[in-house]
Amino acid sequence: MNTKLIEILLAEDNDDDVVLIEEAFVEAKIANCLHVVRDGQEAIWYLRQEGEYKDVSRPGLLLLDINMPKKNGFEVLKEIKADTALRRIPVIMLTTSNRDEDIIKSYDEGACTYIRKPVDFDRLKDVVKQVALYWGLVATLPSK
Repeated sequence: MNTKLIEILLAEDNDDDVVLIEEAFVEAKIANCLHVVRDGQEAIWYLRQEGEYKDVSRPGLLLLDINMPKKNGFEVLKEIKADTALRRIPVIMLTTSNRDEDIIKSYDEGACTYIRKPVDFDRLKDVVKQVALYWGLVATLPSK
């Protein structure tokens, strides 16, 4: 199987989760480029290629946590979907919340998928691998 390499942005403020997700990418032998931002405002700057992010490539996929400082995941999602330059970027809510209200709000605001972060590393690795394979092999993403 030959997957397309896509740039993936992870918006996550929890250092432990960042390390686990990065390790899951390595363990699952996922070659996609994973970039990390630590809060919602930083995610917006990255996506809009502003400030220190002016030279980055716009990602083809966003993994977005709900509970982040400065702007939470819902605020980021709403801003992305209101921006004609960003609205086509697929957003996966990757969070610890299993609240029905959060799931419903994520889909209502335009998320394409809602995934509850597994606490078990092996399960997290499986989830990361499935996400990367789906978005790199099965899904058709818009060109830049």
